[in-house]
Amino acid sequence: MDPQLQQRAAKIRLLLMDVDGVITNGLIYNVPGAQDHLVETKGFNSQDGIALQWLIWNGFQTGVITGRESPALEVRAKQVGMTYVYQGHIEKAPILEEIVQRSGFALDRVAYVGDDLTDVPILRRVGLAFAPANARPEVKRCVHHVTTAAGGDGAVREIAEILLQAQGHWDGLLKKYEVE
Repeated sequence: MDPQLQQRAAKIRLLLMDVDGVITNGLIYNVPGAQDHLVETKGFNSQDGIALQWLIWNGFQTGVITGRESPALEVRAKQVGMTYVYQGHIEKAPILEEIVQRSGFALDRVAYVGDDLTDVPILRRVGLAFAPANARPEVKRCVHHVTTAAGGDGAVREIAEILLQAQGHWDGLLKKYEVE
C-alpha cells in the first residue's frame, strides 16, 4: 500500500459515501408496485455490505449522503448498520459539517467516497478521499485514491479492506474466517 494512503487510512474512524455510482452501480430501476405505482429500487453488492459490517465491528462509523431519496437505501442502511443516512441533499458540504459535529470526529478522521461533481466539495475537505473506478474524470483528479473496482461492484469492499489493513484489523478477520 502507498505509504501516504496508509498514513491517512490509519487515522480514519468514519466512512461516508455517496450512493448512486458508489454503493450501487448508478442504475435506478422503476418496477411496478401496488395500484400501478412505480417503485424505485437499486441493487447493492453483498461483498460491500459485509465489508461495511466488518468496519462497524472494528469501531468505525459509516454513513451516506445522497441527493436522491430511496426506500431501498433506508433498508440497506439498516441492514449494514450505518450510523448516518442523509437523503435528498445535493448540497452535501453542510451535511458533512453536521455529521462531523454529531460524530465528534475531526475531518482528518473522516473518509468519503464520491463519483460525481456534487461530491467534490466533501472530497476536498476530508482526511481521505476515494473515488470508484467509474467516477467522473474531474472527480478522480480530486481524490487520494481511485479504486480498481467500480461503484456497486466492490469499490466499497476495496476501501474497507484498505482501512482495515491500515489499522491492523485485516489479519484478524482472515483468522476469524480461517483464511491462510
